[in-house]
Amino acid sequence: MANNAVINNIYNYYLTTYAPKTDTKFDTHKRSELRGVYNSIVKMNKEAPLFIVDTSQATKEYAVGLKENARNFRNTIASLGGLEDDQLLNQKTAHSSNNSIAEAFYIGENEDADNAPSFDLTVNKLATPQTNIGKMIPSGDLSLSQGAYSFDIGINGLNYEFQYNVYEGDNNLSIQQKLSRLINNAGIGLNADVLEDGNGNSALKIESNNTGVSQYGAHMFNVSDNNTSKTAGSVEYFGLDNIINESSNAEFLINGEPRSASGNIFTVQKTYEIHLNGISADDDDVANVSVKPDVESLANNITKLMDGYNSFVDKADAYAEAHPKSTRLVREMSALASLHSEGLEGLGIKLQDDGRISLDTDKLREAAGNGQLKDNFESLKAFTSTMLRKTNQVTLNPMNYTEKTVVAYKNPGHNYASPYVTSAYTGMMFNSYC
Repeated sequence: MANNAVINNIYNYYLTTYAPKTDTKFDTHKRSELRGVYNSIVKMNKEAPLFIVDTSQATKEYAVGLKENARNFRNTIASLGGLEDDQLLNQKTAHSSNNSIAEAFYIGENEDADNAPSFDLTVNKLATPQTNIGKMIPSGDLSLSQGAYSFDIGINGLNYEFQYNVYEGDNNLSIQQKLSRLINNAGIGLNADVLEDGNGNSALKIESNNTGVSQYGAHMFNVSDNNTSKTAGSVEYFGLDNIINESSNAEFLINGEPRSASGNIFTVQKTYEIHLNGISADDDDVANVSVKPDVESLANNITKLMDGYNSFVDKADAYAEAHPKSTRLVREMSALASLHSEGLEGLGIKLQDDGRISLDTDKLREAAGNGQLKDNFESLKAFTSTMLRKTNQVTLNPMNYTEKTVVAYKNPGHNYASPYVTSAYTGMMFNSYC
């Protein structure tokens, strides 16, 4: 168990530090899918030559980043309908008539979209977090004696103790900054920041990540040092328990019926995901939510697909100076896209010399209006399917785009699988810990 914890910490460190980490429903897999990934890795390594890789810190960061960027592009494709051929680019799109009040996203099944309800939404109040702002005190002074102090924070039904020391030379600002780091690094659902007024005074601000009325008590979180293990006095001195804003629920009307939610993001009838952005100016200031027609949904999916493609190419190109083989990936992406360029240009989709794709939205809307969009749907699907296969390849073996020296080629057809050596990528990351 200890070794597993160490490995998880290492992987999460690289992931959160060097690559964007976003979890979606497409990051969960069936047992058969995981078995397929394992079999693909074993097959890949069975015939791959033996080589020596650069195990520098920079290469590790690059490999993790490349893999995660490919995974993100894959998830973008998956979010546009699914990963099967008959699902590609078929995702329905929701429409909000007033994005300043609320944005809408369709989350239902595509086959149910024709029966999806439409409704008017009026927003009376946004959900808010709890905010504590301490006393604004002189930054350069300090009235606390040297020694060990502690205080307790209760949140989500759990209690956490924070301990710190006051040393000679500390002042109010340095202690407030220390407390801010302690709270932020604890990962308990709170954000802390030091506020300064420009006149040499500072205060500690603590705010909950969650919004809405707490189910664990009167407040979202409580700060106290009444029963703490070290010296008390921090809470009173810094004013850590001074609540400026209580957390509250969002309040809104759906077709005139009052509703509430603990957050500003919620679902309606398992069909729409609603993101509240503002408050209605009056009763007539509403957002009508509905499902876009098929052609408009497809045009929206194309825009997201091209944005995802360009984002992946941009991130790969950003590694080019330090890792020249990354340019090979950009060239490969460009070459694959060019195979479908003839069918895409009629939709305003054009491959650029730098490997990126430009999208003429006016031409795309024109194509949607005259039926050309549907006529070129198969070319779009073929392009999307090609990109999906490429992202899967990069995800399985990002080491293919790192600097390495081939030592020996294996005898084709006479090799044994190496089930305990999943890939050079994972081996490079974890060989010092296993």
